[in-house]
Formats: sequence, structure tokens, C-alpha cells
Amino acid sequence: MTHPQMILCMQFTSGYGAEPGSWRLPGVNLSSYTDMDQFVRYAQAAERGKIQLLFFADTPVLDVDLSHEVPHFPIDPILVMTSIARETERIGLVATASTTFNEPYNLARQFKALDVVSHGRVGWNAVTTSDPAAAANFGRPVPPRPEKYERAHEVVQIVQALWGSWEKDAWTLDVRGNRFADMAKIRPVDLRGRHVASRGPLPIPPSEQGQPVIFQAGGGTNGLALAGRFADGVYANPYTIEDGRAQRNALREAAERAGRDPDEIKMFAGFMPTIAASRRAALDRRRLLDESVDLRQRVRYLGAMIGIPFDYDRIDEPIPESMLAAARPSPFDPRSARALEVARQGWTLRDILAHGVIDYHPVVAGTATDIADHMQQWFEAGACDGFSLAIDGYHDGVDAFVDQVVPILQNRGLFHHDYEGPTLRDHLGARAQYGLDERLSVPVR
Repeated sequence: MTHPQMILCMQFTSGYGAEPGSWRLPGVNLSSYTDMDQFVRYAQAAERGKIQLLFFADTPVLDVDLSHEVPHFPIDPILVMTSIARETERIGLVATASTTFNEPYNLARQFKALDVVSHGRVGWNAVTTSDPAAAANFGRPVPPRPEKYERAHEVVQIVQALWGSWEKDAWTLDVRGNRFADMAKIRPVDLRGRHVASRGPLPIPPSEQGQPVIFQAGGGTNGLALAGRFADGVYANPYTIEDGRAQRNALREAAERAGRDPDEIKMFAGFMPTIAASRRAALDRRRLLDESVDLRQRVRYLGAMIGIPFDYDRIDEPIPESMLAAARPSPFDPRSARALEVARQGWTLRDILAHGVIDYHPVVAGTATDIADHMQQWFEAGACDGFSLAIDGYHDGVDAFVDQVVPILQNRGLFHHDYEGPTLRDHLGARAQYGLDERLSVPVR
């Protein structure tokens, strides 16, 4: 009997790294934001490590102060993934695109075209948009949450119907018979909902995996329903093993309610590793990265998390035992227990922050073995099916993970040694699908 193995995804943002100060690390190509050769190099390194997929998050807005920080997102995910697709062979490529401010036909055409170009390696992370600044870029307000999700269900169904608007053998390429395609097997979908509609068909044949794989990222009852019905992969943000188990179980139950096998849905837990020769070296790297953030604000926030009014002028001193005795983790922040645990180890305030205790994913700053230990603990505890890796700085962090962490995971039997097949569906163990999932009721008419 083979043991389960984790599925790994690497998040690629603006070309520098997951941390705001990643552009300032020694050796970084300062043009990485617009240099497609850099993205290709990172992707080829990840593929060398047999990483199953790359993930490009996106929100259609400039949401960061560029005075000191790099952008959160690539210049355009589809264009970046197209550049990568032409220079790689196996690694999957997944991007976010909003169901709130995009039309189904455009989404279907872009993602299926790239799926064909990449020979079946593409996924679409279908999400709603909540940012009023993003909505303003389209000249519209953010719709009410129920309306956003109602539209999302319609958009996904119409996109999938458009993806299946060619029968699999419609492209005949019959030179002798003078028949390029069989138009009797390329038909309109003629779907209309309350919010969106499309006639179709797409002018694109099936890819090697048929059509792109659906991913989802978003919580709450509405997000669970969307993921349970359509997604094969879900990006999640648990901060503890217990939270990871709860989120994964909720997703599996949502899939069952939709009439699907719960094993079809894979949850990727966000994780931020910093790899170095020692824990001290890893913390020093993160201290350098922290030079680009407002440490005064972070010191205040840390104090609120554990109930201590910290003085920024003492940032390079350990917290006195008398203060720690009165510290309590905030019940409103799941990161606070970890923050207090690190504080009680005797680190300075600056080093406590360097441990990533207020980052948006769990952080491990240490050796490759430390990183692998964390991943093994979470995976074997059932807190996830794999990880979405937010590498701190890509220029050397991708290679460090591939060359140092991956071999440990492989030697422990936790990660595969080669790709299971040529497509993203193969990498995920996802069921074959072409067009709408016939098991699901389809309210769009």
C-alpha cells in the first residue's frame, strides 16, 4: 500500500519574493517585476524539484505603497504564465481571475487557450472580489456578498460549458476530405443566468487534460459552497494544525454535500519558509527583510496580541520576565499563542518579529530540516493535502527549497520523485472532466 504524499505549490508574486523587502536582498535582479526570463528561471528550478504547480494570485488593483514595497501581484498573470509555459514541460500553472468583474467568455477563452498552449497544465483560481478600490477600476461598486457568490456560480458554470463546447473529436484535420473540423460537434452553449450569459462556442479545441482545473480561495459559507461544488484545489490560510484540520474537514464535507467524492478536493495550506544554514542565519535574513516594513507599527501590534504595551526603543532587548508573566494571548488572533511562545524563549523584540509571528501564514525560519519537520507534522496530522509555499526571496529561496528541502521530503516518503503524468490533472490526481460536471445540478439556463 502506498502512503499519501503531499502536493506542493509555489506562490509567485511580483518576481521578487513573498516578503515586502525581498527586492533589497543581495544578488536580486532589480528588474524582476518585468523580466520574464527571471520568472522562467524560477519556474524551471521549481520544475527541477518536481513541484506540482505554480500559483499566481491577483487582484485588479494597485494595493500597496510602492515607496518601499514591491507589488503584490505580477504585471499580468496570464502573460507571465504564457512566458513560463513555453520554457517548461511539466509544472502546472494556476492564476486567480475574478468572477465579479470578468465576463465568462473572456475567462473561458484566455484560460483554455493557455491550457492548449501549455499542453494541459493550467488551472483557474475562481474568486470573488471585495476590494472597493478594485471595483472602482471597473466603474462599479462591490456587489452584496450573496449577489457576488450567485454570480460566481453562474460564471464558473458558463465557463466550464464553454470549455466543453467542442466535442473531443471535433477537430478532424482531414486534409484529403477537405474538412478542418466537424461543425456538428462544435455547438453554442446558450446559457443565461441572472447576472451573466454567453452563447458560445469557443473557437478552441480541448487540451491534453480536456480543460483547465478549477481552484478556489475564500472562506465562509459562500466560499465553502463554491469550492465544494467546483474546486479540485483550494488555497487556505490556517495558522494552526487544529485550524487546518477544521478547514480541510469543512471542505470535504462541502464536496460531499455537492454530490462529489471528498477526496477530489485538495487543500493547500499557506506556509512561509526561510531557509539558511542555522536558525540564527535565517533570523538575520528575515531581519534584513523587515527593514522595509514599519517595525514601530509591528511592535505595537505584537503588544496588542499578547497584552503587553511594548516600547519600540527597547526593540533589541528581550522582554523582561515580569512583563511576560502578565502576558496573555489574544483570543481574537490565532497567531497570538505562537507569538507568546516565541517571546517566552528569550528573544529580543526584533527577533520575535523576525520569527514571522504576525505574518499571514505560519513562518519557519531555520534549516532545511526545520522546514521539512514542520511540513511533515502538518501533513501527517491531516491539516492539509499539501502546501502553498510563499518563498521569502525567489532569487535564491526557490533553489534553496528545491535543493535542500525537497530531497528531505522525498527521503521521508512524503513527496514524489517525478511527475505522475504530463498534465495538471495528473499532478493533482484530479478526475477527468470536460464541460460541466454532470453530477451537479445546473441552475443556469
